[in-house]
Amino acid sequence: MAAQQSPAQILDWYVMHGVDIALETVPQNRFTKPVEIVREVAPALNLSAAAEIKGTAIAKVEAVALARAAQTLDELKSAIAAFDGLAIRKTATNMVFSDGNAQAKIMIVGEAPGADEDKQGKPFVGLSGQLLDRMLACIGLDRAAEDPAKAVYIANILNWRPPGNRTPSTAEIEISLPFIERHIALIKPDVVVCMGGIATKALLGTEEGITKLRGKWQTYAPLTAEIGGVPVRCLPTFHPSFLLRTPARKRDAWTDLLLLANRDA
Repeated sequence: MAAQQSPAQILDWYVMHGVDIALETVPQNRFTKPVEIVREVAPALNLSAAAEIKGTAIAKVEAVALARAAQTLDELKSAIAAFDGLAIRKTATNMVFSDGNAQAKIMIVGEAPGADEDKQGKPFVGLSGQLLDRMLACIGLDRAAEDPAKAVYIANILNWRPPGNRTPSTAEIEISLPFIERHIALIKPDVVVCMGGIATKALLGTEEGITKLRGKWQTYAPLTAEIGGVPVRCLPTFHPSFLLRTPARKRDAWTDLLLLANRDA
């Protein structure tokens, strides 16, 4: 139909459909272009993707073996420190293992260390950590408490800070999962609190968003069968850093805290 129209009508038709920029001054028949260019690029891309998948699989096998062999927290910490299957360790200043009372009944699991955590080698010590401490204090909990009933134990899915505080990649989470699952198995908490969507999705193996899951009791069970451990009650809630950016959600977080405080009621 376009061939029967005048050049001006054809141009009007292009503009109507959003084609308003000429990329070249000379018309090009794209159907005559050789397809060898695509064939040259595609194998390289496929090989790169295959290498990444293979690398992730190999790293996870090693992570599973190291995590399974760790019988104490010190052994697990040493295993993570020696593991070189994550490139982000090369850009991090310190490994961030944990904080709090290892005898606590509540274990809090976040996403990954930030800049402050990377400097101090402890989880949740920046602005979000300060907010977390205030939140916990409101229900009588403290990471420094000696009484296990009033204490918490804190860790992250990743033990190394991603460059620029970027979101951890799927591969990084997959490789790190055996270590945090072994961590939970060694602590044996009564409750795991998942701080934020990434921690929730990683530990529960779900694609559901944190907004839908928060404030509802879930069951955490290790996704890595070789790690061991038993099912544990799990409460997803918003990450403190999200609450700092979205104060209106603090009311929902307070509801979640009350649910945690009354978990045995």
